[in-house]
Amino acid sequence: MAKVKTVFFCKECGYESGGYMGKCPACQEWNTFVEKKITNDKTKDVFASKSPFGAKKAQVINDIESMSHTRVKTGYNEFDRVLGGGIVPGSLVLIAGDPGIGKSTLMLMLSGFVSQQEKVLYVSGEESEAQIKMRAGRLNITGENLFVFSETSITDILEQADEISPSYIIIDSVQTLYDSNIDSVPGSVTQIREITATLMRISKQNKITIFIVGHVTKDGGIAGPRVLEHMVDTVLYFEGERHMSFRILRCVKNRFGSTREIGVFEMRDTGLVQIENPSQAMLTGRPLDTPGTAVVCTMEGTRPMLVEIQALISNSNLTNPRRMATGFDYNRVALLLAVLEKRVGLKMYDADAFVNVIGGIKIYEPAADLGLAAAIISSYTNKVIPHDYIFFGEIGLTGEVRAVSNIEKRINESIRLSFKTIVVPTGNKDAIESAITNKNFDLNGVEIRYVGNVKELIW
Repeated sequence: MAKVKTVFFCKECGYESGGYMGKCPACQEWNTFVEKKITNDKTKDVFASKSPFGAKKAQVINDIESMSHTRVKTGYNEFDRVLGGGIVPGSLVLIAGDPGIGKSTLMLMLSGFVSQQEKVLYVSGEESEAQIKMRAGRLNITGENLFVFSETSITDILEQADEISPSYIIIDSVQTLYDSNIDSVPGSVTQIREITATLMRISKQNKITIFIVGHVTKDGGIAGPRVLEHMVDTVLYFEGERHMSFRILRCVKNRFGSTREIGVFEMRDTGLVQIENPSQAMLTGRPLDTPGTAVVCTMEGTRPMLVEIQALISNSNLTNPRRMATGFDYNRVALLLAVLEKRVGLKMYDADAFVNVIGGIKIYEPAADLGLAAAIISSYTNKVIPHDYIFFGEIGLTGEVRAVSNIEKRINESIRLSFKTIVVPTGNKDAIESAITNKNFDLNGVEIRYVGNVKELIW
């Protein structure tokens, strides 16, 4: 008789433990562990997974046939950019994002375009076929090669895939699927790990491209075991504020391309529309002649993108003044406020400080420090930054402004959008003068202003 084993797993993130825990060490949530009993004989079957590459012997590298470099275009240039130029046949792609951000809409639109050339099996564990049909009608998606299947059993899904023989499979979402051979609830670590291993095996052996939609936890991480991200070929995050129209598709892992690229989309009534000129879209409607606003140029992969940063500094009646940051790292904002107080002399200890990146965009690059500092100084002194100024540079703890990379791309993008004064670190002066000598860009009346310390931002 098989022995029964008791395990506990977290309902939020799927973390598994041999005993009960009040606080989950993975997602830091309290009172989320539930008890589950499993049998040892089934557990052995779960972890005795077959190799996804099939049974074969080691080969001499010179005798191995090279992988095809052909990529399939999705019809969305922004999506292709994030994937590194298009879909790699036989790859396993994980897409994660907050609830309601538009993951299912993105996948359905992708399915509609790809199904014009190949068979696509769209599997949903969250919606019925009628619900998917209704959403497809709103998005104007039709096709004889797009098959819709509402099911949560991985066995039934694989049977349908074997019958249809699709080139693409969309799974929405992996946390809803279950394997009846595993004595564990859907969404648990064991279920997600084994189902993902099964999908990877199908993908590699049959050259089927599979997209997996994943849920995220409250802190923004992908729900389930961390090994899920290691198993797939590509991990994409779909970001943005649900109340804002812009959406960012960000790549954090890609075995076939760069991990620094992003794609920009806008959510409209007819679905997601790609934004091929995000800098211009982000700056539309920017207020002029208003203190506390500045434009920065940040690099997202190989693309320079101009965004507006707003800061509001006001006197506080609280013992502990408020500090808020939207779209910018909170700790980075606190660091810059301390630098401005210590090195520039701004009295920030009794002032509320609010920072916002317009458009729901999140900035991670330190090169935006100079623009944020300029916006804070502008709001504090109530002096307007001219609307044709743009900033980029990293600020250190001593107040120095450090050089940034991709200086030519940043300047060219700034010139293209008609900015007349570009404020850059002094450390980039040699590179800029060399680029001017080589005629890599035409200033044509544009002024380059060099700053070596944050004190020089006072005007």
